[in-house]
Amino acid sequence: MTTLLATRRRNASYGGIPRMERTTSSASRGLMSLRFLDRTMTGKEADAWRSIEKRFNQHATNGQLSRDQFGVCIGMGDSKEFAGELFDALSRRRRVNVENGLSKYQLRQFWEDLTNRDLESRLQIFFDMCDKNGDGRLTEDEVKEVIVLSATSNRLSNLQQQATSYASLIMERLDPDHQGYIEMWQLETLLKEMVNADEGNKMTRKSQTLTRTMIPKGYRNPMSRLVHKNIERILENWRRIWVVGLWLVVNMILFLWKFNKTRHSPAFNITGYCLCFAKGSAETLNLNMALVLLPVCRRTLTKLRSSFLGTFIPFDDNINFHKIIALAIAVGSIVHMAMHFMCNFPRITSCPESQFMGTLGPSFDYRQPHYIDLVSNMSSITGIVMFVMMAFSFTLATHWFRRNIIKLPWELHHLAGFNAFWYAHHLLALAYVFFILHSYFLVISRPWHTKTSWMYVMIPFLLYSSERAFSSASELKHRVDIIKAIVYSGNVLALYMSKPPGFKYKSGMYLFVKCPDISNFEWHPFSITSAPEDAFLSVHMRALGDWTTELRNRFANVCEPPSTKSGKEGLKKMATRASQNLEELQQKFPKIFIKGPFGAPAQDYKKYDILLLIGLGIGATPFISIIKDILNYVKLNKLQTDSEDGQSSGARKGPKRAYFYWVTREQGSFEWFKGVMDDIAESDDHNMIEMHNYLTSVYEEGDARSALIAMVQKLQHAKNGVDIFSESRIKTHFARPNWRKVFSGIATRHESSRIGVFYCGSSTLTKPLKKLCQELSLDSSTRFQFHKENF
Repeated sequence: MTTLLATRRRNASYGGIPRMERTTSSASRGLMSLRFLDRTMTGKEADAWRSIEKRFNQHATNGQLSRDQFGVCIGMGDSKEFAGELFDALSRRRRVNVENGLSKYQLRQFWEDLTNRDLESRLQIFFDMCDKNGDGRLTEDEVKEVIVLSATSNRLSNLQQQATSYASLIMERLDPDHQGYIEMWQLETLLKEMVNADEGNKMTRKSQTLTRTMIPKGYRNPMSRLVHKNIERILENWRRIWVVGLWLVVNMILFLWKFNKTRHSPAFNITGYCLCFAKGSAETLNLNMALVLLPVCRRTLTKLRSSFLGTFIPFDDNINFHKIIALAIAVGSIVHMAMHFMCNFPRITSCPESQFMGTLGPSFDYRQPHYIDLVSNMSSITGIVMFVMMAFSFTLATHWFRRNIIKLPWELHHLAGFNAFWYAHHLLALAYVFFILHSYFLVISRPWHTKTSWMYVMIPFLLYSSERAFSSASELKHRVDIIKAIVYSGNVLALYMSKPPGFKYKSGMYLFVKCPDISNFEWHPFSITSAPEDAFLSVHMRALGDWTTELRNRFANVCEPPSTKSGKEGLKKMATRASQNLEELQQKFPKIFIKGPFGAPAQDYKKYDILLLIGLGIGATPFISIIKDILNYVKLNKLQTDSEDGQSSGARKGPKRAYFYWVTREQGSFEWFKGVMDDIAESDDHNMIEMHNYLTSVYEEGDARSALIAMVQKLQHAKNGVDIFSESRIKTHFARPNWRKVFSGIATRHESSRIGVFYCGSSTLTKPLKKLCQELSLDSSTRFQFHKENF
């Protein structure tokens, strides 16, 4: 009887129109992607039910599960409103009285409906959820309610505001006869049209299978594969290996030389090997205290990276090398202090007086010291002060403190964050003063010309000091005028500034910005987002810390509020009003100084055949300049081609194609990036740039919570050529990219090519992307080279 009623209802919902026959190549694949729960067909449905049963036992009251707890129980805890509507639709479908909640048996029936492999059953559930009055028809108001519900589940506030117009768009497409409603067969037709991309995915998988069959012989058995993979890694990282290896060898040579020299000194008879270890570690400290300054001499490195030295020295890893040296300094300092305070000093104070006077008497004016005398010595005091300062600075430079991940009590919260790191690092200038004093006032005194610490650090310290002095001297020349400032809804501030005379840079470089109205000492790095040919400089910064938030607020105070045009709700921004009088305009703005430019990995993009640019959120900024540079070339080449009657002016040295993947979780982020997307769509006639936007707040394509949003997106793009999320011509994808599929597809399309992969974003994605580059370089003829932006 139940089956007969369900059949009649389905026939009624089709309004007497014969149901379309489904074929495996169209409807089956299309509707299989309409799912309510993740991983519904894994072959382990029993395990999935056990987890739901466990949550039922946790949240049920007196054996009944309420409507409010239904979403949490089935795994839709972050979409409670959507889960509530689904709950109502399933109860209407099953004709279950749910006033007092669901029993475990009824929940099992609901779960079986949601995970049913029958295509028509899942489509009927989706239609029933939209059709609240159960008449088998969807009115425009019902469609609007579901759009609002889907937008809420996917955290799309802008889409909620435009739900009325998008509901009208769906009705316009599916109700050409203006009956005022649509039926299930019409909704099914639209769903089938949306999912024809699987054919391409199938071909991609076939290509990947074919690629695997072409693996060279040396990679087929596990042992030879392991050997060849290690060889490949060595070849990929040979520059890092030889630099770090040379550094380790020099440290070891210095340690052993000082160790052996001390072992043959008279003091060895009293202190033994304790003094040998202390002196050996001190010698490595001399070297590393000098070397640690070199990786942060940014101007020098920027010039050197463009020279022949850049071919065998990895200048892009300067910050990582700086951290390695700092770690060596920490280890050497601990060994040095431990040997002195726990071994040398006790031995000196406790040895027989006759032995002490004969060996170390001249160094101590023939008076054997007590332990407290050695600890209160000038050498010990300066060493302790220097150690405390370095430990404090190194601690605040760790990832947990610098990124403000660690949660400190309110009284100590200023010790976390970038500002704490910045000021603490400047304390190290005093540490160098104590370092020189420490080496001068030795416990066992020697003539000054035999003390070598100052000789080690003199040249690096002068180089670093000269860079800082040059920056301070040129600071007055690099005060810039603000041409325009824009504050976007995603907490992003864009500054368009005048370009100082002689300020030359390459796409991918960065500069430092200072606002003396906020702080006279803080400089913060930002990628240059303007192209080298532009007459202005631009940077985009997201308000994350105290300094960037304060800067954003100061510019927001002088920006005009967003204009609200009647009948149109879209992405919003605040911008400064254009003025002919630039001097008058500057009086309203905070003062801005810049210094730079400085080199970054992305500036070498022209040496690759193909580019793969990956940016997460504000991490897209290093690549905006590169995209603009490529677009400027496209525009210039178009003009030259037109002026020369179709004859191109010659080949360009650089990448033949660029793939840009931008991943963001906020729809508001599209506003500050919209100009770049529009330029790509309008100027790139030869498809040199292929751009993909991913909005991670939206559930992946095929999820029932985003199904109607996907329909709206498709219809809007087909009608107006504009994406509903970015408001540009470039279509937005849902959820996160399948990076393996992305890399495999590029490797298949560009065989035997050198592909530069440039990434800027969260460090959590660094290892997976780097691993993919290594794997695909081994499994195909394409070579991927991974670069991560570091400041």
